[in-house]
Amino acid sequence: MKKIVLLVMGLFFLVAVVSAYLVNIDAPDTLAVGKPLIVTGSTTFGIGTPIDVVLYYQLTTTSEIQRKIVYVQEDKSFRAVFDTSNLKKGMYKVEVPANGLGNSVTMRLVQLVDRSDEIFLSSQTTQYYNGNLYIAGNIKNDGNSGIQVEVTGSDNSPVFGPAYVNTNYAGDFAVDVPIHGPDDYEISFTDAKGYLGSRTISVLGERPSVSAAVSEIPTPIDAIASAHARASRDHPAFFIVGAGSGPVTLYTSSSVDWVIEYIDVNGILHTQNTQGDLNPEIAEFQGKGKPVYVKIYPYKYGITGDVFLFGENVNSVSVSPTVPAPFAALETPEAPLTPKSSIPLCTGLVSVCLAMIAIRRFH
Repeated sequence: MKKIVLLVMGLFFLVAVVSAYLVNIDAPDTLAVGKPLIVTGSTTFGIGTPIDVVLYYQLTTTSEIQRKIVYVQEDKSFRAVFDTSNLKKGMYKVEVPANGLGNSVTMRLVQLVDRSDEIFLSSQTTQYYNGNLYIAGNIKNDGNSGIQVEVTGSDNSPVFGPAYVNTNYAGDFAVDVPIHGPDDYEISFTDAKGYLGSRTISVLGERPSVSAAVSEIPTPIDAIASAHARASRDHPAFFIVGAGSGPVTLYTSSSVDWVIEYIDVNGILHTQNTQGDLNPEIAEFQGKGKPVYVKIYPYKYGITGDVFLFGENVNSVSVSPTVPAPFAALETPEAPLTPKSSIPLCTGLVSVCLAMIAIRRFH
């Protein structure tokens, strides 16, 4: 009888010991894809105890995505970080798979949202080092509200921000960020609704000089060249395109309804404006291996913005500092007729009248 009592008391003691261990975890309810998913927890387990933290994807069935083994710290806490960069949006679950932990909270649901399609980056993703990193683009449905920009280097060192950059009524923004040298810079964007996403711009060494470029292997003719400039209806941007031979495609950045005018090698003016502000404006023609002059301006008055001109199957695209001669010739008004042009007509009328008077007198 005493043995039975001791056995029962031992079982109660074991249950009490087991139920004394607790694990509670916490995680955000909603998180943007690309942001690290940080799971924190506290426990009554001893220091150094290994704990499994598992990330699952919740659809019709649960699929394990990633598993982390973390260790209890001196303050009885633990922490696991999951990379969400390559995950799709949807419902996920983080869990510490353990049973018999009493009132523990070992599971949290996390909704991953993806807003990366709301960012359009019009600045080049590969730039030459000139002391600044040029960042320009458009945030959908974010006019006049500003955008928070943060720039970090490849070693996660802070370079700029977080700082707010103004957006115009259409959501366009542009900023020059001072940098110290070539690197792969990650730019993160956040608006009033939360994290949007990130983009990476690679900055190469200084642009090679013309003499150095001649000695190197030339860039393939089908490579994409580009340049950008500020443009408005009253002050359009002018470009010079070193067209190659064969089909040439020129296209602008989007978010503004741009108009492209170009003068071909035969001196003929062409105008393209069919895409509106949602898509890039496009011009296509046959290149003759000679320069083509391009003029770009917004279709609507009162708009000023940075326009990028991209060229395929071209040798170069550059901003013209002055109005190119072919466009200047078109803008020169025709000379008006001088008053002298009416003298022969008046002289003729006078002569006819005098002749008629003489004839009457003669008769």
